[in-house]
Amino acid sequence: MNFPLPAGGFRVSLGPMDAAGLPALIEAIRHLHGLEAKWLESVPVTEIFAGKAVWDGEVQVFEVAHPKASRVYAWSHETGNGKRRFHAVLGAPPVDSPQKAVQVAIVREFEKGEN
Repeated sequence: MNFPLPAGGFRVSLGPMDAAGLPALIEAIRHLHGLEAKWLESVPVTEIFAGKAVWDGEVQVFEVAHPKASRVYAWSHETGNGKRRFHAVLGAPPVDSPQKAVQVAIVREFEKGEN
């Protein structure tokens, strides 16, 4: 669920597990990166910008066999039109943690005007 913020950011609250479920995230990784993925863990991430939480949820960490990354950080959130947006960020520099994956995804969405 998105909660608009005055600065144009968004807050997503997913609870303890991504609402789409692990099979959907694995399929998103396959679709976006052409990789098979093995789930490793769920990591809570809260991203703060200008003193406000702009993202709060669980990032699912997957092991993958990729020349530049051994991890993919994945999650989804509901968009304003009731659909789901999937994120599957390769754990390649500068992304080295679930927190950094969320930061990169937020910047990409902002740059594309998808916030």
